[in-house]
Amino acid sequence: MLLGKTVVLGVSGGIAAWQTPEIIGQLQTIMVNVYCIMTKAAAEFITPLTLQVASQNPVAVDQFERRKEWNIAHIALADVADLLLIAPATANIIAKIAHGIADDLLSTTVLATTAPVVIAPAMNPKMYANPATQANLARVREFGYHIVEPEYGKTACGTEGVGRLARIPVIINAVTELLSVQRPIIMQ
Repeated sequence: MLLGKTVVLGVSGGIAAWQTPEIIGQLQTIMVNVYCIMTKAAAEFITPLTLQVASQNPVAVDQFERRKEWNIAHIALADVADLLLIAPATANIIAKIAHGIADDLLSTTVLATTAPVVIAPAMNPKMYANPATQANLARVREFGYHIVEPEYGKTACGTEGVGRLARIPVIINAVTELLSVQRPIIMQ
């Protein structure tokens, strides 16, 4: 049990976003508090309301939305996170992270956090195998970010290969392992 730990769950715009409520439920099973950040593209696949109901917390989508819960959303969410999980992580968000692009709430939060970052890619197998995607994954690994490798199988577009979101228990195990490790306190 990880009572008192907080996971900020970043959801990017891929069809695998439909699995996000199950990820939230599994995180809550291990007594983790979950806050969600969605990209605008993710909100095309699943609604913020669905994730708000599942997480029982406000969901952040717009970087410039004013909420009384958070002063400056990307800083507040980065600070509250014991771990930042991005699932599903599209090729787009992985590229942004790899190159320090901060043009939405999720990418700015990644840059602002000192918490461990776990990335669970999910995309078309050809996109996953593309040299640019592989180079971006190598780069985020160099940053010390953790990758939960996608699985082989048939994807939503009908293509078979490596690119499907890892099974949820595999993702939860990665989160549990990292949250169980004591981190040194970083003075800011």
